[in-house]
Amino acid sequence: MLLLLKNLLFTVIVPGTVAVWVPLWIGAGSSAASGPSRFGGAALLALGVAIYAWCVWDFATFGRGTPAPIDAPKRLVVRGLYHWTRNPMYVGVLCVILGQALWFVSGALLLYALGVAACFYSFVRFYEEPTLRRLFGAEYGEYCQRVGRWLPRFAARARPRGA
Repeated sequence: MLLLLKNLLFTVIVPGTVAVWVPLWIGAGSSAASGPSRFGGAALLALGVAIYAWCVWDFATFGRGTPAPIDAPKRLVVRGLYHWTRNPMYVGVLCVILGQALWFVSGALLLYALGVAACFYSFVRFYEEPTLRRLFGAEYGEYCQRVGRWLPRFAARARPRGA
């Protein structure tokens, strides 16, 4: 129960601020788009929420931790969406922001998404990856060889071992 509460608290405070509260503030006063833009925005937003929720579930149930760096998973999570990409949670948060940019047809939200993406890249590259290498050693190194940082490596998965 405590793990669930910690995950909910982190989600409301950090991704909630980055992906919901700030974009709503940026888009305040904008009216929702109509037609394909509205549908695309809603679909991208829903996809992002689903991705994030799945990742938090895997962090809690398999990794026994939270997305918060101060209470990270105790085990390296390589299942679910983490089987395909090393950072699906960040991808999910960006989908939520981009969904809102489409929903509101907002260039400002698109620029905000680019800024958030740059922050995510920097955090992953300069803090998260070195930390995971230190904590999980060869297991993480092998995982990095198999799985792309942001996008799946379908070609690498299709090759037989040793090829």
